[in-house]
Amino acid sequence: MSTNTLPAALAEIVDDFQALTEPDRLQLLLDFSRGLPALPERLLDHPELLEQVVECQSPLFLTIEQEKTPDGVAYRLYFKAPPEAPTTRGFAGVLHEGLDGLTAAEILAVPDDMPELLGLTRAITPLRMRGMTAMLGRIKRKVAAADRLMS
Repeated sequence: MSTNTLPAALAEIVDDFQALTEPDRLQLLLDFSRGLPALPERLLDHPELLEQVVECQSPLFLTIEQEKTPDGVAYRLYFKAPPEAPTTRGFAGVLHEGLDGLTAAEILAVPDDMPELLGLTRAITPLRMRGMTAMLGRIKRKVAAADRLMS
């Protein structure tokens, strides 16, 4: 699969990973881990608004919100993952940077196997890779459900 089927921000991230050697890809994932934004205050005291992605080895919670834009509706992504889970946080950071603020159509068009494009399948266990795939699947499911409610 090529990156030209991905939203621009996500395609750029994938290209960055693919341009690196395997050890450097792990370092880039760690950079994304450190760059994952904290939850906004309004979500900190409301864990019931977040959904756990149980397929992740480390505790990861996420939610989406709709935001009206001049062009329609964009989706904002929010993640909660512990600092001691850099792989999980890194995956969340990649998805946040690559998908946050996009439309439902753009998010839903992302191929389910996109995480494999990062070139981490030999460096990271299959169980952890399934966690990222599950994160993407959960985001797409929540966006599809929210989009249906708007229609």
